[in-house]
Amino acid sequence: MESLDSLFTTPIYNGKAIADVITLEFLGQILGSVVAAFVILVLGFVLGGWAKRRIIALSHNHKSLDDTLFQFLGNIARYVILAFAFLFVLNTFGVQTTSIVAAIGAAGLAVGLALQGTLSNLAAGVMIIIFRPFKIGDFVEVDGEMGTVKDISLNTTELASLSNTQVIIPNSNVWGNTITNYSVYDTRRAEWTFGVGYGADLKKAEEVIRDVLMSDPRSRSEPAPFLQVNNLGDSSVDFLARVWVNSSDYFQFQADMKRKVKEALDANGIDIPFPTRTLVQASAD
Repeated sequence: MESLDSLFTTPIYNGKAIADVITLEFLGQILGSVVAAFVILVLGFVLGGWAKRRIIALSHNHKSLDDTLFQFLGNIARYVILAFAFLFVLNTFGVQTTSIVAAIGAAGLAVGLALQGTLSNLAAGVMIIIFRPFKIGDFVEVDGEMGTVKDISLNTTELASLSNTQVIIPNSNVWGNTITNYSVYDTRRAEWTFGVGYGADLKKAEEVIRDVLMSDPRSRSEPAPFLQVNNLGDSSVDFLARVWVNSSDYFQFQADMKRKVKEALDANGIDIPFPTRTLVQASAD
């Protein structure tokens, strides 16, 4: 009887031991995969953060490089590294990443078709950040709006208008329209048209206008100013004046000169005519 008992009990005991060993191996594999995944994720975040900081540091070390562009490139590098780290994590658990990538591609296509407007803004934002038609702090005119650039994101561009109101423009409207950047060059050419009466001494009028414009310390002698009769109007002889000035002084300088030239012409007895109309009434006969 003892031999029979040992015959039946020994296989059962060995089977349990084998099951325990398999369970321990399975748990060990899972634990190893979890630890490996954790290490990969930590390395991905560390490496991604390091790459982002290094790329951004390039713009800080070289003043000629744009901070916004390298901030964008740093974020792209970080997300690419994290994406690869995530794929490696999936591989550690035996997941076939090829099918996942294909599924993500198909989902991306569907989302792209549904969000064409948003993606067009995103694509335009990338173009703006890469090619830099303007930067934060520039004074620009775009899509019919004029103001100082306050922020450039992937979807929108924010301006502060002349009245200091917030203007948010979709990037597709920015990139798809003519952009006028008033801050690119250090100097600008101010321009006015001053009209004097037909009976005025044109030589004296020219001297008065020139003296007022060039006596202002903001006026630049190089390039040379331009001043001459440009048009014989219905009621006035028009002088076209052009003077170069620093871009930061442009608006105030242009406004100041209009008033100063008017006052100087009045002081020298040179009239500034206004349009008149003569009505001739026919007789009843």
